Amino acid sequence: MNSRRRIILSLSLTLFFLVVGTVGYVTIEDYTPLEALYMAVITITTVGYGEIHALSETGRIFTMFLLLFGVGSLAFAAHSFTESMIERASSPARGKRVMEKKISRLEHHTIICGHGRVGAAAAEHLADSGKEFVVLENSPEECEILQERGFLYVTGDATDEKTMIAAGIKKAESLLALLNSDPENLFTVLTARELNPTLHIVARSESVSAESKILRAGADSIISPYASAGRRVADKVMASSQKQHPGIVVDETVLPVLHPAWVEVDEKSGLADHAVDVVSGLIEKQILGIRRDGKDILSPPPESQLALGDKLLVVSTGRQDLNETLPEQPQKIVLVDDNPVIRRLYTRLFQKSGFNIMTSSTGREGYEMILREQPDGAVVDYLLGDISGLEVCEAVRESENGQNVKLLLFTADESFEVREKAKKVGVDMVVLKSPDAAEIVNLVRNEVESGHKAVEIK
Repeated sequence: MNSRRRIILSLSLTLFFLVVGTVGYVTIEDYTPLEALYMAVITITTVGYGEIHALSETGRIFTMFLLLFGVGSLAFAAHSFTESMIERASSPARGKRVMEKKISRLEHHTIICGHGRVGAAAAEHLADSGKEFVVLENSPEECEILQERGFLYVTGDATDEKTMIAAGIKKAESLLALLNSDPENLFTVLTARELNPTLHIVARSESVSAESKILRAGADSIISPYASAGRRVADKVMASSQKQHPGIVVDETVLPVLHPAWVEVDEKSGLADHAVDVVSGLIEKQILGIRRDGKDILSPPPESQLALGDKLLVVSTGRQDLNETLPEQPQKIVLVDDNPVIRRLYTRLFQKSGFNIMTSSTGREGYEMILREQPDGAVVDYLLGDISGLEVCEAVRESENGQNVKLLLFTADESFEVREKAKKVGVDMVVLKSPDAAEIVNLVRNEVESGHKAVEIK
């Protein structure tokens, strides 16, 4: 019998004994209906306020039976109610509704697709950092682990739009595609990018050939667990080798530079059937691992024989003089726009184009940021909430620290009047808003890379 039927039955029994008690007291003791009902209630509830009139011997016997059966029915009702509340509190459906409500309130969170080894590590790290996240997982076993850990999760296929929407992708800030196969990660990236164009997406890739496809599908960056493991192992090997040679004095002006790479063992290489230590000497590189028939062998024994079709993870070291000129730093861009969607979209696109981008939501804050950071270029929205973009550009140009900053006014107004005003305050270029955001980024990049000297407004 389910809890609802038990509650109905218990209430019916209680009501039945109230009616029996009322009728009995009216018949036996000549009580009025109200007096009889009062006596029945205080008897069944064991309140014991006292009898209205002294009971006869028959009335006392009746009261004893009413106490036994009436109190039993009331206790049954209380038990049914308590049991129902416990069932509702511990019901998986209720837990699911509570979780869905929590997920619906999330904003600027991270979505993790897949709770395998990489996904579990990412979830633990985000949890330790205090970052809000939701895990998309299709495996019941993994969902049980997520529930035990107290993590928010959605059960379903990460490539399905409904699952993505249930995870709050419209309001999410970033997504990690960490499924176990490249095709699944590819479709996940495609789905996510369509649902949220401004999402920052990091995807996992098992093969080099799939990386370009996943990037074209909309991922901002790719991670490869094998390559990362190789670099970590190489770091450990190099650190260990230095410790094992204490007699060697290491010049403090130089640092070891690691160059991990894959080497194919094919007929042309002539490396097949040779031992690992022999091949290491031939190619003058240290062999960190072998990938054979889809399986990886880390730190292979020196006497292991190589076979055709093997892939070798090797590392070579060079030495970089700290006094040498460091690699050129990425160009710096400041974007001033009061629309958060625009800021997020162009942040992702400028980052993909190799820029170091900073954003501001107000004109005054943007002005201070431009003078403080001295960027290569500043893209300023024409219509801001506090002061206009023209006022920001004019103030920057009047400042001594803003003379060499490329100023680009971002506007949907194509009028000649706006261009003239922009030219007058020292704007280098007016950039017209259009649906093709990538084209705008290319336009800005070409303008910034053309040099810092002010040019005629285009």
